[in-house]
Amino acid sequence: MKRSDYLLASSCLLAALGGLPGCRAIGRFGDSRQSIAARRLSGQGFQAMHDGQWEIAEKLFSDALDVSKADDRAHWGLAESYWKRGDTELAVAHMEQAVRLSAGDPKFVQRLGRMYLELGRLEDADSHSLWALESTRDSADAWALRGDCLKAAGASEEALAAYHRALALQPDYAEVQLQAANIYLAQGRFDRLLATLDCLQDDVGIDGAPPEVDILQGIAMRELGRHEEARRCFARASTKDVGDLTPHLEMAELALEQGQIASARAALETAINLDPDSMEETAWMEQLQEHHARVAREASSSPGTTETR
Repeated sequence: MKRSDYLLASSCLLAALGGLPGCRAIGRFGDSRQSIAARRLSGQGFQAMHDGQWEIAEKLFSDALDVSKADDRAHWGLAESYWKRGDTELAVAHMEQAVRLSAGDPKFVQRLGRMYLELGRLEDADSHSLWALESTRDSADAWALRGDCLKAAGASEEALAAYHRALALQPDYAEVQLQAANIYLAQGRFDRLLATLDCLQDDVGIDGAPPEVDILQGIAMRELGRHEEARRCFARASTKDVGDLTPHLEMAELALEQGQIASARAALETAINLDPDSMEETAWMEQLQEHHARVAREASSSPGTTETR
């Protein structure tokens, strides 16, 4: 027997006796090539997503999964694509796969928890917020999710504690600052509310802050008796989102509290023009008329009193 034939026969025999390790090595090499190809497609998908090309991104993530069903990043990307276009059930299914395949990657666990929370699955969201924190307690996003779950459950003080942990890790976390501000508003802690919003504006600037910041500031100013500052806050909010009727309603309430009927009516008319259907369902006009009637009765009973028109 030739030496080459002998070596070939010996290799085959060893492979057979040893459970075919050579074949397993070849199989692993094939799996590795598939994994690399899938990762490359996923990377291209995330780049397309970053560029706002969601349809292309979805196709690339689907192609990646055609190459390798075990690509956790492709499941994650496809989940985000489906979530973007409103297919929440499919999005959650793929995010669950991403969590499973990644053996509980904290960022995947946190993202899945956020999806559960937005879908109203509070128990699932809560458990995933705790799971994420078990893996990484230095994640501002994980603490933010924990705070949101606690806030949704009505545990305001515990939620604030979680938000403070998130802000200690990421002081410029605007979404968390707004959530904390809303809790302070509900608790009537207007000084803390203003301090929180001041920190937010320090980071993004007054003009860069979302209109919700100006509205919350205006409400706090009004409650603290700082009426002119409140009016300026509401007016600023109305210029940032010209289609939102909220600041105009707040200005109407502010004017109504001060007995400025004409100003209140003007603000209400602006709100009605912005959203007639919504305003038909409110009691603002009735409230305005009742206030006007009350002021008129008080004026008639007190000759020296004049009404602001």
